[in-house]
Amino acid sequence: MVSVTHLEGGAFQQSRAFSPAIVTEGGRTVWLSGQTTTTDLDGNDIAWKFDEQVRTCYALMDRTLRRAGGSLANLVYSTTFILDPRHGDRLVDLRKEAFPDGKFPCSALITVAGFARPGILVEIQGVAVVP
Repeated sequence: MVSVTHLEGGAFQQSRAFSPAIVTEGGRTVWLSGQTTTTDLDGNDIAWKFDEQVRTCYALMDRTLRRAGGSLANLVYSTTFILDPRHGDRLVDLRKEAFPDGKFPCSALITVAGFARPGILVEIQGVAVVP
């Protein structure tokens, strides 16, 4: 049996789409490698396209979690690396889109100087607890 409790955050946490803490009991922990991409799931070029890259990273994480018996909804922690700090607010909107039930993972947002390949604007890694 898996128990996952999202500790309710204040107005700031809700506005920024993250949970201040999540308590889990039972289940299996899945550590997700960082996801980056310059192509969407259909193979279309999305280099330098922030929204498309974030959505595709979440879709790739969901695909991996489904292989492990869960889904993106099981994500309890994520670290997001962005190339441009001006994308921070947009990331919040996209995270709200990815977690429409409002049960957001705990998270950290870090601005970096560069990624492994040109055209990458974001990388997302995470930890999930699945049944």
